[in-house]
Amino acid sequence: MSDTAVPMLWSGDLPSTLAFYQALGYTVTYEQSRPYVYGAVEGHGCALHFAPAPPGVELPTEHVGALVMVDDVAARHADFTTALRAHYGKIPAKGMPRITRFRPGQSRFSLVDPVGNTLLVIQRDEPMDVEYGGSRALTGLARVLDNARILRDFKNDDKAAARVLETGLRRFATAASAPERARTFAALAEIAVATEEPERLAHWRAELDAVELTTEEHAALSADTAASAVLATWLTTTAPGRGGAARPGDG
Repeated sequence: MSDTAVPMLWSGDLPSTLAFYQALGYTVTYEQSRPYVYGAVEGHGCALHFAPAPPGVELPTEHVGALVMVDDVAARHADFTTALRAHYGKIPAKGMPRITRFRPGQSRFSLVDPVGNTLLVIQRDEPMDVEYGGSRALTGLARVLDNARILRDFKNDDKAAARVLETGLRRFATAASAPERARTFAALAEIAVATEEPERLAHWRAELDAVELTTEEHAALSADTAASAVLATWLTTTAPGRGGAARPGDG
């Protein structure tokens, strides 16, 4: 038989931690409070254990607690989204707990539990040679877009991605193609939704709408141009029967 490694994460408040994973579909397989706190959950063939930090040791919040390799990362994100919306009334996208957004083509997302443990959920066959931005095969605004994609999708740093895109526009907009400019405006509009900046959203949507594209270019960029609206819907849609949205941590 092969060995099995089981991540042991910081428990913090064990009951709320276990309740969070139960909401995601995990089963509590062990829970004790004496002589020391310890708990475990299992789901999808994966076990997670929770124990308090050693005395005198302060663990940093939101450290990566475990990598979880899955066969279908898009489906898992959709399942977790449904479960979290049902549990909290809407998607917890900020603070703790939270789940990061997911765009078509991504190979990973992050899940942060109520005490700050972070599960990095990764597509099992994610390429080993992922290009982490600024591909040498690209130039100008196309390379800027590639760099911003990594900041947004892999590092979850929307502010840095926005800075890179805006700097790229100042440097390369004149020489860039219409589709490249449209993709950049669309990316900035999506980030404005994520960072809750309606004025910036209106500005970048106006810039996007002003770009003249052919019918074929419109079709090719449909996912990009719709991204801000899709994200807004994902963030604001409430669970059926919940009426008002609950705050993360409620329930």
